[in-house]
Amino acid sequence: MRTIEWNFEKKCIQAVDQTKIPYSYEIMDINTVDEAIDAIYALAVRGAPAIGTCGAMALALYCKNLPEQTAEAFYAGLDSEAARIVATRPTAVNLKWAVEKSVSEIKAANFDNTKDIFNKLVSIANGIADKEVENAKRIGEFGATLIPETGANIHTHCSTGPLCTVDYGLGMGVVYTAMKQGKPVHVYTDETRPRMQGTKINTFDLKRMGVPYTLICDDTSALLMKLGKIDMVFISADRVVGNGDVAAKIGVYGIAICAKEHGIPVYCFAPTSTIDYNLKSGDDIKLEQRPADEVLNICGTYVAPPDTPVLNYAFDVTPAKYWTAIITEKGIAYPPFSESLLKFKD
Repeated sequence: MRTIEWNFEKKCIQAVDQTKIPYSYEIMDINTVDEAIDAIYALAVRGAPAIGTCGAMALALYCKNLPEQTAEAFYAGLDSEAARIVATRPTAVNLKWAVEKSVSEIKAANFDNTKDIFNKLVSIANGIADKEVENAKRIGEFGATLIPETGANIHTHCSTGPLCTVDYGLGMGVVYTAMKQGKPVHVYTDETRPRMQGTKINTFDLKRMGVPYTLICDDTSALLMKLGKIDMVFISADRVVGNGDVAAKIGVYGIAICAKEHGIPVYCFAPTSTIDYNLKSGDDIKLEQRPADEVLNICGTYVAPPDTPVLNYAFDVTPAKYWTAIITEKGIAYPPFSESLLKFKD
């Protein structure tokens, strides 16, 4: 199955529980908006395209068993649930985009009963899911053109494969596409502390896809660049703003600085649903901070005194000057991004 999809028989969301990877591959049923919010916040559903899809499907869950009511009461409730869902993870713009798209289309449809609204919301959410898969494959095609026929050693950070999208993957989807084209590729995937998405999830995806890979600790990137073992860096985005600043998993900023110092290209992969044209600068992005226990407790074991003060940013912002190109399903954008990204705006 896809990472996340709608089960028509059960009338619920079904998703891979990413907190269980790589120890087990478990499908969870999500039956309520609260369960969807919990899954997104706990990172059981994670990755910008996946959480956007989950947010849209959660709106259908809200309408599933609603009694008939006035349009005014229904839309007030829908707006309230939409706001709750969007607030779950504020940095990744896909969640906000997908939820607002669903609400906007429902209001425009002007249905007069909750059954029709429910069916339409399911249809909208499935359309978003299908489009994310299509976008990932298109990004794979555009991105693969950046990898030479002689191949490349690619450094990535966090999880950028099928599990972080609805299917296929972004950065690792590009690698997989290039490999199918016969280009020799090898991926250095780092741990991505503190949640270890590179260790747990990216290695799981790479192994399933048959891509040659090596796991490195987070502190190894600069040395490998100095030794000439890295040819390019692939990063998937959580929010891209109009000037080319990119919010991505914490640690990307440092990797990009090191890459620039060593003359290594850094590529960002993002569907256009990840581009926020309303913000002028990455300084305007709200960066999510997460619980201290994610740093203090690794795989069920405390690695520091439990009352240790912790500052746990989930994301950082890498300025536009560090990106060689931003690859979307509509094409490749090169600097100046304030001009090139604007061409992809609907």
